[in-house]
Amino acid sequence: MNWRGKIAITLKLRKEFSFMKKIAVFCGAAEGESPRYTAAAQQLGKYLANHQMGLVYGGGKYGLMGQIATAVLESGGYVEGIIPQNLADRGASYSAISKLEVVENMPVRKQRMMELADGFVALPGGPGTLEEIAEVYSWSLIGENAKPCALYNVAHYYDALQEFYDRMVKNGFLAKPAREKLLFSDSLDEIFQFINSYTPPAIRQY
Repeated sequence: MNWRGKIAITLKLRKEFSFMKKIAVFCGAAEGESPRYTAAAQQLGKYLANHQMGLVYGGGKYGLMGQIATAVLESGGYVEGIIPQNLADRGASYSAISKLEVVENMPVRKQRMMELADGFVALPGGPGTLEEIAEVYSWSLIGENAKPCALYNVAHYYDALQEFYDRMVKNGFLAKPAREKLLFSDSLDEIFQFINSYTPPAIRQY
């Protein structure tokens, strides 16, 4: 193939990627104790690529972050990473991804991910993962985020959190219709059916 052909293919791919749906995935910079977490990250990465959806994530090369990014790339997909400068300076960034954006700090990283993504999925992770998915979901309840949020409940990892959200409803701190706008599931098909059919929650009137 000559250079003109290569340029044409590159431009075609860029055009396709610019119009594709992008999913932000929040997940741990560790792999966790169970190999099921790594397998799930890889499965989700392949699913995104095979369904022509791009990945937006935290830009790291370690843990489940690195696993899902590699899976998307190896399946021919698009990966966009957003990483704060302090983590990039410590060698955490994954330079081989499709696009890497280094930003000032963690709040800017979260804001950019919210701007770029068409939906949000949380894999297993630690406090940072919980904070990220909780923030985008809570913003949907006040009209600041009209995009779907789901937790990939691998090996029952999020069972206790799911029960806690249900307890919020029972105790009057979360409306049932709003609770139904946050999905916990161990099925990727169910997660993406939820994402594709999502309508934002009604905004609370005080």
